[in-house]
Amino acid sequence: MSDLPLPPEQEAEAQALFTRFKRAFEQEAWQMARWLAGKEDRQLLGGLEFEVRERGQRLGAQVVERVVRERKKKATVGRGVAVRTVRSRPGMGGSGAKGW
Repeated sequence: MSDLPLPPEQEAEAQALFTRFKRAFEQEAWQMARWLAGKEDRQLLGGLEFEVRERGQRLGAQVVERVVRERKKKATVGRGVAVRTVRSRPGMGGSGAKGW
């Protein structure tokens, strides 16, 4: 990915996200580095390669899911919207029109 110029508000959010996820990224990178260092050249491709790729994708998915959850929480905070009460029409009874 190329460096994306962001408005100040988004840049602040990016910095906050990076700070929040930095520890998880570093722990995962450290584990991958240990796995790779512990293998001979002939063992780098194949199972280990797929495990490293899978863990990287899993970490990325967890980050995206967490951001989505946090944004949903923010979206529900704030003033509620006033909704008009609908009165039932004469002849419709309390449960609405028949056949619906």
